[in-house]
Amino acid sequence: MLNTLEQAHIAAQQENWSLLNQHLQQLPLSKNGKSLQPLQELDCQQVLHLALQVIEAGDFQEKWDAAKMFPKLGKRSIAPLIAIIEDEEADLDVRWFASRILGEFDDPLVVISLVELLESAEDEDLAQMAAQALSHIGSSAITALSGLLTQEESKYLAVQALAHIRRPETIAPLMSVVHDPLASIRSTAIEALVSFHDHKILPVLVEALQDTAAVVRKEAVIGLGLRGHTLPALEVVEYLKPLLYDFNPQVCQQTAIALGRLGTDEAAEALFRVLKSVATPISLKIEFVRALNWVQTPVALEYLQQGLAWVTPEVCQEIIAVLGRVELPQLKSQATQILIEFLRSGQSSAQHPSLKQALAMSLGQLGEPQALEVLIELLEEPDLTVRLHVIAALRNIPDAYQKLQQYRADDNLSPSLRQGIAIALGEWSA
Repeated sequence: MLNTLEQAHIAAQQENWSLLNQHLQQLPLSKNGKSLQPLQELDCQQVLHLALQVIEAGDFQEKWDAAKMFPKLGKRSIAPLIAIIEDEEADLDVRWFASRILGEFDDPLVVISLVELLESAEDEDLAQMAAQALSHIGSSAITALSGLLTQEESKYLAVQALAHIRRPETIAPLMSVVHDPLASIRSTAIEALVSFHDHKILPVLVEALQDTAAVVRKEAVIGLGLRGHTLPALEVVEYLKPLLYDFNPQVCQQTAIALGRLGTDEAAEALFRVLKSVATPISLKIEFVRALNWVQTPVALEYLQQGLAWVTPEVCQEIIAVLGRVELPQLKSQATQILIEFLRSGQSSAQHPSLKQALAMSLGQLGEPQALEVLIELLEEPDLTVRLHVIAALRNIPDAYQKLQQYRADDNLSPSLRQGIAIALGEWSA
């Protein structure tokens, strides 16, 4: 046994990591640091040190082979591996392997360290490995973490760890802290609970809508938007409506998103009421316009049409943009007609070049034949950028090329429109 260790040391001095792995694999270690022939602690520490050398300096395959040694060395492996993942100066691949190995240990300290890494890692692969290692840890870690919830100094990290594990066994401990004095703990617990389909969670979300902390209300709104389908849609709207007037803009924004997901006329009406309010900031009005479009019903589009008559230019441009993104075939014609009527309404805002560009783009995205006439009329615009947007839009309209050729043959065309059509046909041929 000592001879094997000596040979391993020689291989390490030669930086022959593949040979070192072969020697380490010959040691009579079984899982959890127990051996067929008892090793002295000093010998185990030597093996640990050698294996760490391979993790730090070997190639991928050599690291992969060396990683098999650490579970055999038991919990003595934990501290040096945690030190590696906490070392921001260490190579990313070394930290990646250390994270992967730590996933083999059912230990609360390991779980908390992995959570801290998951929260701080800027590298996506490293963060994914930390999450994968967490999910690999078994129920015993959940039990240990649940015990840490009673200790103030470790409660927050324990909740974060439980939130990342995302297994049904975490529901009960997470439910135990939804009324914790710390808002950060309440919000983390609620955000994690939303991942589970459990009838006990919905009342928690409804109650949290009244929480004094905005961060908690926001998570409750998100959760109700995702899990509220088990309730009547009208009931969910009634729960969410007051949050559209929340003092916190993020809560208002998430409430709009949740109502948009519901896709009901009642949700659209609630959004439209706040959109009309003079007290609603422009940034939030833009969010409400987007949410109205997500509703995707004829009533929601009618509300957007009404908004075109009195909203600010910024919000007006957003309405035009979202109407161009209508996807349901049965609504595309309605959206197209709304845009055409606005363009021909004579409103001063509809004559601004930037809005005409947006109108042309949206009409092109919708691709409805009824937009053909109005797009051809826009070719007469003196603004070059508007004409270029119109030409791009016409490419998406059925039979547009043939219609342009027919128009060009009309002797009654104005010179500017004739020129615009000629440019469009030239661009088309090019």
